[in-house]
Amino acid sequence: MKQINVLLIEDNPGDAELTRQSLEASKLAVKLSVVDDGEKGLKYLRRAAPYQKAERPDLVLLDLNLPKLPGGEVLRAMKADKDLRGIPVVILTTSEEEAEISRCYAEGANCYVVKPVDFASFMSIVGAIEEFWFSVVKLADGRKAGRKASGGAAR
Repeated sequence: MKQINVLLIEDNPGDAELTRQSLEASKLAVKLSVVDDGEKGLKYLRRAAPYQKAERPDLVLLDLNLPKLPGGEVLRAMKADKDLRGIPVVILTTSEEEAEISRCYAEGANCYVVKPVDFASFMSIVGAIEEFWFSVVKLADGRKAGRKASGGAAR
């Protein structure tokens, strides 16, 4: 069974930790990588220093409100790059602004999720994202994620 690689581009350490905990509770073999700003996100995706050995993510969870390079710019750069545009991007942010949601979809986001404010809802949302993208959706490389024998996300 192939491990699922998820890249979280998130500057809030609390939200990053909640995402990690949610994925660790999963039945899937998930490796979560986290970067805390948009510039690092693009460097990771392009395998630029210091991320030359980074594995290509199967899914990107992207916050919009990021330092150095906003999430919208990261999304546009990914969708303009022939090597990155096939990676599904889930916007995971606090903004409920209709114009922002429309803009993200127009620029190639695959999904837009508003972060819930309470712990249980946050865990549930991340679990639903994971279930949908790795158990329901057929990925571009023709595989579906396999189940792992023992629970927990890989680090």
